[in-house]
Amino acid sequence: MRQSPYPMIPVSEAIDIILREVTPLPPQVRPFTEAANMVLAEDIFAAEPMPPFPASTVDGYAIIAADEGPRRIIGDQMAGYLAQIKVEPGFAARVTTGAPIPSGADAMVMIEDTEEEEGMLLMKTSVSPGNCIRQVGVDIEAGELVLPAGTQLKPAEIGLLAMIGRLEVRVYPAPRIGVMSTGDELVEPGKATGPGQIRDANRFALINAVFDAGGAPADLGIVRDQEATLADTINLGLEMSDGLITSGGVSMGQLDLVKPYLAEHGELFFGRVNTKPGKPVTFAVLAGKPFFALPGNPVSALVSFEVFVRPALLKMAGRTDIHRPRRQVVLAHDARHTADRTEFQRVTITYQEDGTMMASTTGVQASSRLLSMRSANGLIVLPHGQGDFPAGAEVEALILDEVW
Repeated sequence: MRQSPYPMIPVSEAIDIILREVTPLPPQVRPFTEAANMVLAEDIFAAEPMPPFPASTVDGYAIIAADEGPRRIIGDQMAGYLAQIKVEPGFAARVTTGAPIPSGADAMVMIEDTEEEEGMLLMKTSVSPGNCIRQVGVDIEAGELVLPAGTQLKPAEIGLLAMIGRLEVRVYPAPRIGVMSTGDELVEPGKATGPGQIRDANRFALINAVFDAGGAPADLGIVRDQEATLADTINLGLEMSDGLITSGGVSMGQLDLVKPYLAEHGELFFGRVNTKPGKPVTFAVLAGKPFFALPGNPVSALVSFEVFVRPALLKMAGRTDIHRPRRQVVLAHDARHTADRTEFQRVTITYQEDGTMMASTTGVQASSRLLSMRSANGLIVLPHGQGDFPAGAEVEALILDEVW
């Protein structure tokens, strides 16, 4: 066959198809200590106010604000218990930060604003009622919605769950994604290469990309160019994973076996996309699970992951912020581009003094040159239908990492 049987579809259509077919994984109940970075599948409400008692925000003395003159110190209130102290006019009590406010007191005065002489408190300043006191429920009210469904559990959110005593939460699990490379030419990184062989870089780059996207990668190894071996590895991956990623075996060669297998055993939604790099990227659903067949060139595999796979994995994990930020950038150089495809070129983006984001090429943009991804914190999007772009032109970019 000299021509691909798969029509070339636009990038946007391919993304729409993937996100239409991919759904969030069924929620699970997890201990909150094991739910970091996962997304809540339920609203979380506070069962009690926080703080549950009036508490001091400083080290100092509990007083009655309207009093005047020296006050006799009647005792100490430390954090962690409730002392049997009552502050009346003419009296004060020592109180540490976070400790309960003794009965009768309505204000705190900082220790820096006082002196003690022979058991008497002398104030250098006056205070108003409520000074330096956290009232009951001022931080969180009883019954308040603390974390809505859809919230990603980052450090502050995990801390809030601990604060309100919520030990278990219903969350979307991290998707388990099997990753394999295909090709007789591949060897493991620790082995010497023979004639016609190369070390497998794609599998390890994609495993790390899955992990970086919040997934749980499973290493399925190298698959040789044999139908039986491919079938066995795919079946194993389907048993242990929520989705699969392959690299290689999706072009037009005699040993490119992935597309025919997917067409025969699953529902293949597209087999070519009008993009550079990554034209032969393929998406299918096999046994109800998404299958992403990426090209074998290292840059093609990683760029295809960014554009097509990463948003799907985030959606599977319950995330709604699934797309990389897109910003307008100014080209620091001419950008060669053929108008027949949408191209994603690797760039380093930096802020200029006037706030402009400037994009500089990472060098030769060959699909095999993995070095072009090493320092890239962005992908400029050169759209289908337009040719070369001159230096100074403004184009859209996907932001992959922090811009300085």
